Amino acid sequence: MVKTTLKTGVAIVALLAAAPSAFSQDLTIGLRAGPDSIDPHWSTLGSQAEALRHVFDTLVDADDTLQLEPGLAVSWEPIEDTVWEFKLREDVTFHDGTPFTAEDVKFSIERIPDVTGPMSMTLYTKYVESVEVIDDHTVHVHTNGIAPALPNDFTRMFIVPASIGEGVGNEEFNSGEAAIGTGPYRFVSWEPRGELVLERYDDHWRGETPWERVVRREISDDAARVAALRSGEVDLINYVPASDYLPLENNPQIETFIADSVYILNVQPTVKDEAPQPIRVNGQVIEENPLQDLRVRKALDYAINRDVLVNVVLEGLGTPANQLMPEGFFGYTDEIGEKEYDIERARELLAEAGYPDGFEIDFTCTNNRVPGDAVICEALAQMWSRLGLTVNAQALDGSVFFPAAAAKEYTMAMSAWGTLTGEAAYTYGAMIHTEDPEKGFGNFNRTGYSNPEFDEVFVEGTQTLDPEARRTLYEQASLISMEDRALIPTVILQTVWAAAADTLTFTPRVDQETRAYEIDPVQGD
Repeated sequence: MVKTTLKTGVAIVALLAAAPSAFSQDLTIGLRAGPDSIDPHWSTLGSQAEALRHVFDTLVDADDTLQLEPGLAVSWEPIEDTVWEFKLREDVTFHDGTPFTAEDVKFSIERIPDVTGPMSMTLYTKYVESVEVIDDHTVHVHTNGIAPALPNDFTRMFIVPASIGEGVGNEEFNSGEAAIGTGPYRFVSWEPRGELVLERYDDHWRGETPWERVVRREISDDAARVAALRSGEVDLINYVPASDYLPLENNPQIETFIADSVYILNVQPTVKDEAPQPIRVNGQVIEENPLQDLRVRKALDYAINRDVLVNVVLEGLGTPANQLMPEGFFGYTDEIGEKEYDIERARELLAEAGYPDGFEIDFTCTNNRVPGDAVICEALAQMWSRLGLTVNAQALDGSVFFPAAAAKEYTMAMSAWGTLTGEAAYTYGAMIHTEDPEKGFGNFNRTGYSNPEFDEVFVEGTQTLDPEARRTLYEQASLISMEDRALIPTVILQTVWAAAADTLTFTPRVDQETRAYEIDPVQGD
């Protein structure tokens, strides 16, 4: 048996032993996190989208390296500066037999602002002014300005049938009453924090998938998920923890799959006048917020040893991050070099800012969002303690963390963010731009950061059709925000999946999604 692992999105299949000719048509996947709702417009979380794209299709899809490809739309083009035309796939039906038409696209786009969830999907509709139905298979999306990245945003545009009507919410979706999509699987049942059960939809436009029944089982505890694979309770698991990677890789009964991801763990320092959680010096609560001082934010940055985070804490399953997107993404700039670890410089900056003896601060992270989030959280707290800071680190379940983060309850936090569209507008517009609900910018800006220079450069980029000119503007925006330490990136994560040997062929995706319809069984001769 020869085992191969790659750090790219290439399939990892090294199977020399013949598998039995017959195979089970059931697939059970053990996942670190599942959906929080069956409403596909409820949340932007990756675990939510990953699960629900089995039931609902998106208007535009993306391959395993995030290159755009047709979904329910077979083509798209700007026909005017502020009008995109989408041609829709014909002969597609919803699971109840209803034909898919342009009215469903219009209804789905217009529904999103009316859905109140923990992480608003308006991130993907911020450029949309109106939707015009031209015929059953053509829609014109009118935008509030030039919107070159609209098709990228629509990779998360899930389509629901207009027939469900207005006012339908979680109760109807979670029960299955409204869980009607055009996706490759029908909804059967869902138990929060438990199992999402799906059955194959034989009339899907992609063709029949090999799995008749798919069970996506949420197993948030890493050790329990690995144990479930070893015992045969599940066929495949995601987010193999770093501590288990080498033992599983060296196990001839297990096949491992590894890939770079788009997810970066970013520290989010609140720069508002009043910190949401108290900050103390010598045990006394202070009125000012030290994080408003750029020297303090730089000190936090210099005190992070990213090589240790990658090689020791993550046991090699990651790379140091120096900006908010991985290298090669549209808007990444080569002008930002490697982040320097310099604890002495960090101490000098902290002293210059007026905190020679440090301060006490709360630091809140997720513990089940992505691999390594909890251990990176604790490691950062220890690194900052060398500055003289007292860091109260707390890693929380995402169901607790994200609603509180959305309510801006944390003074300093850390969570993962992936540039899932492959270009900078997605990340900068959501996390760095001044919060502006009217324009749809800053809807994930949890820190209160606001820089008019950044906003001006970024917005100019969003209104520039020429790709190279737009790229230059986004790179400039990246330089401004990283010099300001608007957010402090730490590491780019790698992801490991594992399955029983000789059973599956699987191509890891850089967005970390585990799509059952992209997994094939190994069949013998």
